[in-house]
Amino acid sequence: MEFVSIGELVPPEHLLRKVENSIDFEFIREKVRGMYCADNGRPAIDPVVLFKMLFIGYLFGVRSERQLEREIQVNVAYRWFLGFGLRNRIPDASTLSQNRRRRFSESTVYQEIFDEIVLQAIKLNLVEGKILYTDSTHLKANANKNKFEEREVKRSTRKYLDELEEDINEDRQVHGKKVLKVKDKEEETKTSKISTVDPESGYMVRDGKPKGFFYLDHRTVDGKHAIITDSHATPANVHDSIPYLDRLDRQIGRFGFKVEAVGLDAGYFTPGICKGIEERNIYGVMGYRRPNHIKGYFYKRDYQYDVERDSYWCPCGQEIPYRTTNRNGYREYISDAKQCRKCECLGKCTRSANCQKVVTRHVWQVSKDHIDKHRLSKKGKAIYARRKETVERSFADAKQLHGHRYARMRGLEKVSEQCLLAAACQNIKKIALITARQLFLSPIRPIKDFFSRFHSILQILDVFVRPLNFFSSNNIFSTQTENPA
Repeated sequence: MEFVSIGELVPPEHLLRKVENSIDFEFIREKVRGMYCADNGRPAIDPVVLFKMLFIGYLFGVRSERQLEREIQVNVAYRWFLGFGLRNRIPDASTLSQNRRRRFSESTVYQEIFDEIVLQAIKLNLVEGKILYTDSTHLKANANKNKFEEREVKRSTRKYLDELEEDINEDRQVHGKKVLKVKDKEEETKTSKISTVDPESGYMVRDGKPKGFFYLDHRTVDGKHAIITDSHATPANVHDSIPYLDRLDRQIGRFGFKVEAVGLDAGYFTPGICKGIEERNIYGVMGYRRPNHIKGYFYKRDYQYDVERDSYWCPCGQEIPYRTTNRNGYREYISDAKQCRKCECLGKCTRSANCQKVVTRHVWQVSKDHIDKHRLSKKGKAIYARRKETVERSFADAKQLHGHRYARMRGLEKVSEQCLLAAACQNIKKIALITARQLFLSPIRPIKDFFSRFHSILQILDVFVRPLNFFSSNNIFSTQTENPA
């Protein structure tokens, strides 16, 4: 027999030691207190232990809860982190699943836990909330892509459609057009593929992406240390721009962020997003997407817009006047067919049968132009360059290390749980590593500050010594003349 302490068996540099020293998990009990009966039934397993078990699974990429139970049984570090001894019985995997199905179902406990981890990062000065980066990634749904039914479903709508409709009618009135009639709700439907295995997933069809049933994790990270500040799951057929403004407002209200700039990819470059960012006085930087251009024809940028006349000028000098504003918010500028038939550039301008060129311009195009200019500025380039180091790297770590390639469960609520817990664990890991690094550097920081100040003093002295060296090297102060020979 050998008498040992379980704490002595855990290496001092183990990740879970750093997590235990930097994260306070006691808040979980208060979050779930109302979900437990205080005076009836058998004593429940400590909720902190249950969530710590889930954290271990996400931290070390254990996808199955049954496998997680087996791993905890044989791993001394896991037992130490949960407060178990070598002989304690590990809670069964069904305990986790039944708590999810019965106690935590239809609750906001996962979102509250995620928010609390972010608040702890804010207290440690690891989050600034000044520059935010947002993107989305797909998680393969637990569903066969060949088992589906085609149904009529309601279209995903944007919150700013009412504002857009008002601006459209105002623009039409300015141009002497009638106000558009209210669109029937029955028209806001489309035919979509619905999985018979996981009906809440969405069929994804994107360039360069696999086809099938997926979910999307819309994630926002802070620019300082890439701490995840928001995670929101949707079906894969929901466009990235639809939930963006609402999630941005939630972060501002929940954490008190004073957002100065945001970095987004080209998928968010829509008129509604650009206008919403400008209304919030945020410096938006978005990526560039090459337009769908037909080879041999003029680009849209070749047609110059005249603000005073509210018309376009084609590359051959013909004016393209305003005709109408459609229901989607685009002004239509249509050329004169008689002049176009005689034009030498007709073959490079349009393939229309009636020889008319149609140029469209959104009623919020001014906001798009302002945001597009930021991409070319020095500040905008510096902000966008960090996007690959923050949100894209966060997704890469999630997929490679934390099992974020596949949806572990079926249904939007359960996938939201996975996204929030995975994001929380990534934050826990980053907070623990940064805190441990700061504790390691704190004893030598005074020495580092001393040498930095000493170096600055040497730089100041060098400013006065350099002219003396120049004069002495060129014999400026010498009274003797050199021999010509």
